[in-house]
Amino acid sequence: MFENLTGRLNQIFTQLRRKGKLSAADVDAMMREVRLALLEADVNYTVVKDFTTRVRERAIGAEVSKALNPAQQVIKIVHEELIHTLGEPARLNLSGVKPYAIMLVGLQGSGKTTAAAKLAKRLRSDGERVLLVAGDPYRPAAVKQLQTLGEKIGVEVVADSTLKPPALAAHAFDKAQKGGYSVVIIDTAGRSQLDQTLMDELQSIAKKVRLVETLLVVDAMIGQEALHVAEGFRDTVNITGLVFTKIDGDARGGAAISVRKVTGVPIKFLGTGEGIDAVEVFDPARLASRILGMGDMIGLIEKAEAAFDEKTQKEQAERVLKGQFNLEDFADQLKQLRKMGPISQVMDMLPGGLGQASRNIPPEETERNLKRTEAIIASMTKQEKRDPDLLNASRRRRIASGSGTNVMEVNRLIKQFRDVQRLMKTMQKTGGKGLSRLFK
Repeated sequence: MFENLTGRLNQIFTQLRRKGKLSAADVDAMMREVRLALLEADVNYTVVKDFTTRVRERAIGAEVSKALNPAQQVIKIVHEELIHTLGEPARLNLSGVKPYAIMLVGLQGSGKTTAAAKLAKRLRSDGERVLLVAGDPYRPAAVKQLQTLGEKIGVEVVADSTLKPPALAAHAFDKAQKGGYSVVIIDTAGRSQLDQTLMDELQSIAKKVRLVETLLVVDAMIGQEALHVAEGFRDTVNITGLVFTKIDGDARGGAAISVRKVTGVPIKFLGTGEGIDAVEVFDPARLASRILGMGDMIGLIEKAEAAFDEKTQKEQAERVLKGQFNLEDFADQLKQLRKMGPISQVMDMLPGGLGQASRNIPPEETERNLKRTEAIIASMTKQEKRDPDLLNASRRRRIASGSGTNVMEVNRLIKQFRDVQRLMKTMQKTGGKGLSRLFK
């Protein structure tokens, strides 16, 4: 979502690094470019003005003039002020008497039902006993959608077409109290526009259930309209946090940067894709780093820990140390990598030149290359995977035909695998120092 903004800011910073010393004129020229980049990214004008004013005041002050590397110091200031604009991190409020009731609200099509299931799965993995409530009887198939998602993640869904949403929410809350559930997540109906009927229903639910959180689910694709939606709900319902969905899309991202500053409502979660695991806790420092092209190594490590099977990785580490790493292990690594999400998202989390280099390769091409690699390995026999020395010319032609590729691509994959093997052997000679960390 922030790809264009990241590219523009990186161009500005590249020009900045070429200057040994920065004058007030240099800073002003840079801030004009930054201002334009933010406005083009759909950031609210007032937020842009406030942000650039703060950066300029610090950039022409003593902290930059005394710095050994003025350009790096200015980038550090931009990073800190971007974090300030995004706001302090706000965690989900799970305190007080159980069960904790969380109501999700928002416009039609914002992704509330999927967000409810994602949040339920996340809380369940944290040890909470979760109950989902299908409080949207108006949208066709909304109840069925939540029931399907609930079955997929192993979370019970309460639904009753004979009860109005406020009564259903009260019934579910009572069930949770008696059944030992710790969290109740209420999915509510959306509308194509803000209307009093919707607000009255939400207020009625809030009166019948002891809510700890009311989360507004906002589609990042609607841009500046997200600010008006957030303000409209905030003025009628006690909104405690925001969930931005579809940030993996091609929205310009300005609303996510602006919304905390304009509404005062903190962002708590970001929906990063269509998968049921594609949700992350909002962290302003990490998001600011990604916007500025600095990567997000903490987020990358968290994705890897969630996707990679620890037992499998230990076994493979031992095989590497014994010099037994083969194409079966290579294929397993690719499968684990794909569990982390779209490869373009994973590459964007790499810092500096690595992440920037990935943006020069179309995501479709990266995905296509991965699929070809998987297809080539899948076309090999088990014996060939375990002993690549068997891959003579005729076998390579057969594999190319079976995988829908050509012999050149098969040869390229085998060469890449040999390079990895050589690296493993080199590390084996050093006693495997640092290797265990590679597979964690």
